[in-house]
Amino acid sequence: MTRSPESPPAHVRAAFGARDAEPELIDGGPAWRCGDATIRPAPKPAEATWIAKTLDGLDVPNLRIGRPLRSTDGRYVVGGWSATKFLAGRAEARHDEVIAVAQRLHQATAELPKPRFLDTRTDVFAVADRKAWGEEDVPLDADLGGRLFDLLKEVQKPVNLKPQVVHGDLFGNVLFAGDAQPAVIDFTAYWRPSEWAAAVVAVDAVAWGGADSGLLHRWSHLAEWEQMLLRATLFRLAVHALHPLSTSQSFAGLERAAHQVTALL
Repeated sequence: MTRSPESPPAHVRAAFGARDAEPELIDGGPAWRCGDATIRPAPKPAEATWIAKTLDGLDVPNLRIGRPLRSTDGRYVVGGWSATKFLAGRAEARHDEVIAVAQRLHQATAELPKPRFLDTRTDVFAVADRKAWGEEDVPLDADLGGRLFDLLKEVQKPVNLKPQVVHGDLFGNVLFAGDAQPAVIDFTAYWRPSEWAAAVVAVDAVAWGGADSGLLHRWSHLAEWEQMLLRATLFRLAVHALHPLSTSQSFAGLERAAHQVTALL
C-alpha cells in the first residue's frame, strides 16, 4: 500500500500564514492546499529560493503565476517547505495551449542568468538531461529505454539555438479554470533552448496525454523543431531508463512517441 505524503507541520503552516487551515492534498501530492496557500516540500533550499525570487518578479501576459509567499520572518523556505499563493484549476488535455504557454513564459525568462545550482544537480532528471545532450555518459537500462536511446542518438545533428532558463516540465503543470488565464506551477529550471521545452511538452503529450502526431506537425514552424523533438525524446528515454519506478507498461507510450518523432526526421 502506497504511503500518503506527510502534510506540512503546524509550525510551517503558521509561518506562511495558514495556522488554522486544514491541509488538503492536491492531486496526490506532494503539494498541499492550506487555505490560500499551496505548501510543498523544498528539499533543496537554494533552488527553492531561486525559484521563489524569480517567480516573484516575473510578469507574463495572459498567464497566472504561483507567486511565492514569504514566512512571517521573511524566508522563502521554512523547515524544508516553501509556499506559493494557491491557484485554482486542473491540468487538461489542451496540449497546443500548453505549448503556447511555454512560448509566452520563455519570452519572459529569456534574459535570466543561468542559476548556479543547475551545474550541481544530480537527480535523475538532471542526469538524463545531460545524457541527452551528450554532456554526461551514464549507462541506461536497455529494456526501459536505453536500446531506443542508442538508436535515436545516431540521427542527432548539431543545433544552433541559444540556451536560456526554461521550465522543463510543463506537461501537467499548466492549470486551466474555465475562462481564467492559464496558470503555471512547479517551475523546474533547465538551461536549454525554449524550443526544447516546447518539444518536451509535445513528446509528453503524445506519450502520456492522448495527443496524436498532428501536435508534432502543428509546431514545426519553431526553429530546428525536428532536432528539438529528438532531444526531448532522448531526454525522456534517459529519464525512463534511469528512474527506479519505471516499468515496461509506462514505456509503451514513450516508445510510441519516439516512433512518431522518428517518422519526422
